[in-house]
Amino acid sequence: MEKIALITDTTADLTDELVEKYNIKVLSFRIIYKDREYRDKIEISSQEVYDGFKKEVPTSSMPALQDMEDVYDQLEKDGYTHVIGITLSLGLSGIYNGLTLVSKNHPNIKSHICDSKSISLGEGALVAECAKLIEKGKSFDQIVSEIPNIQKRIHLFFVVGTLEYLIKGGRIGKVTGTIGTLLKLKPIISLDYDGKYYTYAKVRGRNQSLSKLVEIAKEISDKKSCIAYAMHGDAEEDTLKVKEVIGKLPNIKSIQYGGCISPVSGVHSGPGLVGLVLVEEE
Repeated sequence: MEKIALITDTTADLTDELVEKYNIKVLSFRIIYKDREYRDKIEISSQEVYDGFKKEVPTSSMPALQDMEDVYDQLEKDGYTHVIGITLSLGLSGIYNGLTLVSKNHPNIKSHICDSKSISLGEGALVAECAKLIEKGKSFDQIVSEIPNIQKRIHLFFVVGTLEYLIKGGRIGKVTGTIGTLLKLKPIISLDYDGKYYTYAKVRGRNQSLSKLVEIAKEISDKKSCIAYAMHGDAEEDTLKVKEVIGKLPNIKSIQYGGCISPVSGVHSGPGLVGLVLVEEE
């Protein structure tokens, strides 16, 4: 009898309720200041990160390999036979490589480590869909074979208050960088097939960028009905306004408010992020 565990990381922005319901193991990234270090979401909150930007912008690192080993050790003790690991995009972090390495140290558990090629609730939606398949009694092989199809149905878009933090953190990818800042561009950012940021649409000004998110939601949902998620990075008011408008679109079956993104994501995106995830229904 298969006993399948799910492993992910804090950037997936899963709710505590979902983590508890499906017993998902969540690995914490690290937030690193000059004289101290915190475990993402456990020892520091997103708001504390944003509030501290004036004094210091921290760096980050992936979860410790020992944390991954500890999770696997516990899963073996608990009798799990299989693991599906879904990580932050390899284009943004080395966690996929780390978890793959650790999984090979545990041959008694058959593992499939998946690069989500996404972040936040783009990654989280993939975890949630896999959790539902486990609940339905699907086999490990059935779920693994379905993952690419799920990924094709997930679309993530976001706009940031300033490109400054993406530039500082080296996460700018194919997004218009310093020139975009000078031109006051507010690009709609998404992730490409390599899981790296790119400019999905060029927009000038905050209001236009938020309107563009709504337009994108309409374009995608006109073709296929969707469930949606809205999340923010120190921009709750703007996000709730966008959520309200998108929720009224005819083919948006539901829209959930995901709250604030993880502290580690906030380090790299800075304040002012409004994010949108669309999951096409089958």
